[in-house]
Amino acid sequence: MADQHQVELALEVPPETRTTTVVQWQDSLYRDASRAGGQESYQYEGWARTLRLAFQCVGVLYGDIGTSPLYVYSSTFTGGIRHTDDLLGVLSLIIYSFLLFTIIKYVYIALRANDDGDGGTLALYSLISRHAKVSLLPNHQAEDELRLRRRTTVQLASPRERRAQWVKELLETSKPVRISLFLLTVLATAMVITDACLTPAISVLSAVGGLKEKAPDLTTDQMVWITVCILVVLFAVQRFGTDKVGYLFAPVVLLWLLLIGGVGVYNLLRHDVGVLRAFNPKYMVDYLARNGRDGWVSLGGVLLCFTGTEALFADLGYFSVRSIQLSFALGLVPAVLLAYMGQAAFLRRFPEHVADAFYRSTPEAVFWPTLVLALAASVVGSQAMISCAFATIAHSQALGCFPRVKVLHTSRVYQGQVYVPEVNLLLSVAACVVTVAAKTTEVIAEAHGICVVLVMLITTLLLTLVMLLVWRANAAWVALFFAVFAAAESAYLSSVLYRFTHGGYIPVAMSAALVGVMALWHYVHVRRYEQEVERTVSHDTVRELLARPDLRRVPGVGLFYTELVQGIPPVFPHLVDKIPSIHAVLLFVSVKHLPVPHVDAAERFLFRQVVSGSDGRVFRCVARYGYRDPLEEARDFAASLLERLQYYVRDVNLYGVEATAKVSYPSSRSLHHSASCTGPAPGVLAEEMLTPAESFSELSRMGSSVHHHHLNTNKIVVSLEELARIEEEQRFIQKEMGNGVVYILGETEVVARPHSSLLNKLMVNYAYAFLRNNCRQGEKMLAIPKSQLLKVGITYEI
Repeated sequence: MADQHQVELALEVPPETRTTTVVQWQDSLYRDASRAGGQESYQYEGWARTLRLAFQCVGVLYGDIGTSPLYVYSSTFTGGIRHTDDLLGVLSLIIYSFLLFTIIKYVYIALRANDDGDGGTLALYSLISRHAKVSLLPNHQAEDELRLRRRTTVQLASPRERRAQWVKELLETSKPVRISLFLLTVLATAMVITDACLTPAISVLSAVGGLKEKAPDLTTDQMVWITVCILVVLFAVQRFGTDKVGYLFAPVVLLWLLLIGGVGVYNLLRHDVGVLRAFNPKYMVDYLARNGRDGWVSLGGVLLCFTGTEALFADLGYFSVRSIQLSFALGLVPAVLLAYMGQAAFLRRFPEHVADAFYRSTPEAVFWPTLVLALAASVVGSQAMISCAFATIAHSQALGCFPRVKVLHTSRVYQGQVYVPEVNLLLSVAACVVTVAAKTTEVIAEAHGICVVLVMLITTLLLTLVMLLVWRANAAWVALFFAVFAAAESAYLSSVLYRFTHGGYIPVAMSAALVGVMALWHYVHVRRYEQEVERTVSHDTVRELLARPDLRRVPGVGLFYTELVQGIPPVFPHLVDKIPSIHAVLLFVSVKHLPVPHVDAAERFLFRQVVSGSDGRVFRCVARYGYRDPLEEARDFAASLLERLQYYVRDVNLYGVEATAKVSYPSSRSLHHSASCTGPAPGVLAEEMLTPAESFSELSRMGSSVHHHHLNTNKIVVSLEELARIEEEQRFIQKEMGNGVVYILGETEVVARPHSSLLNKLMVNYAYAFLRNNCRQGEKMLAIPKSQLLKVGITYEI
């Protein structure tokens, strides 16, 4: 109903909808998040897409595991085969280690613990962060609760719920536990990045070794330099992206798996089909008992059969659970196990050829095709760890644990597929240096093993926390899982550490350097944030600054970037003192990464009003991203931000929300009211939202033709004068946007306190300063045009 003075808006939500909207919205957020990075949940993933991703899986994920038969037996029997039954024992160890770690732990347990479609140790850490406040950065907001968790009823009477609550309280109240959890995650991340240097080196060098069968005069140095040339080509093609690389490499790996599986069957039938007795675990026990310490040390070679499984989990964001399980069960498992069985059958008759068992057991007729495919598959085998390193670094950077580097999203379809140019260059240099320095696969294998086992052990610890905190699994099953895998992985770890001086120091040194960089960056990041929080400017102080007689208003919109998610940054008064002028519309913008892979664009912005009306138009905005979400170009970001700001201005005036106390969420009005209002509140469905300023002019002319609903309608009476004022406010924002947008960045310098320790001064004043000066600055990360950039300097002492 409308008259000359007011318009009655009929905007309603049925009662049953109001009571369930929050849960539905949260579930939809989870579904949206699960689509990030090319990932969808089972019910949304079509078979055509699954088969396409399964095909790509073969080219990206399985090259490392699939090329392990090149060097497992030679790395296990470094001193030769003493007893032919030892082959049955080692084959039994390979079979059961492969089944235990690769199939049971990763494919059927770890993949279920994905973070809405993303995998790896950092994803597990993010998943834990969603259920317990373990982050060391104090930027948590109450509004994040609805975005990060499902709405569940906690029944503390249940033993499982009480146990989960106890774990949650332990993680949240004990800072040493939170720091330990963070450091373990960072260590696993560093090991994965280090492994991305070692995997290409050992895979390609092993394949190139086959040339010596047909060219015995080939020297070790020549093989090393051939390997280096291949590595350079491998890293050069990374810029084309995982999507294209996967399609390019998948046929190669598929042919390779068919070939090694066929050769394995040939060797079984020709030499000794009796090696199938190795499925009896008795031979595994007999081997370890018969060889004692030597058998225990040889575990360092056996573990190479399941290298690449950590990449399989970490690269989940590139694919999907179902596609990995499908291609793994039907393609990888039978081919690889047949290859190991075939080599064991061959070595039962010719144990003297253990050093080059793979090529010696290959029939003469297919030697050259095998060699060519081995070289190609070894190159492909490195792809999984390289892709894993890129994904891990992108995730680390989003969580504030890695210096700023350029992250390119190489696929418009699969947002999880990324490429990091600077890291790709460093990895290529490191892989070439390791190859030239080591010269043989034996040294690299020792280093490779330490990376693999440490990451697997840390994954076991994090998975145990997920089972207790998130899944609330039965305590007996959790204890069994932890006991079996922690004990087995500890045995393998002790084996590789025994030969630490033979090459194990390489990944330890590289990972220690990476952990130092990541820990230092995060430490300064947290301390700087705490300094800003302590110096937060109150809204009253802002109003006093805006009331200064010498303050000049300039046309346009100012986007003032700050890391603070609450309050006004202390650099703002500094700016007003130096340049006594502000833009007609000023927004304090904070870019925040939530511990989820993806945040839908409609749920991205949270606004608060600082000052309004004639005193000035000053707002706060938190722009929330998942760690897989790409940051938009500055122009697109500003356009989207200001469009959503107009919705916010409409909501604040139309619904009378207290601007400083409650957050209006542009496209989820009813959801916000359902979650935050205690009494009955008007709700607006997303499809019923009014458009910005133009719609108000139309609405005020509609009069009695305004549409009414008949189901429990909540009516809001708004005067035409109020509508006109809201419209004018929105038009003002549009006009100022047309006058230009200026991006204001705080150029923050961090130094150690004068009386702090020498170590703190060295770390902050020199090490951190070096990292910051040699990484990408904020304007480059945000793609801000230099002509629209204004920097304001400030120094913090920590």
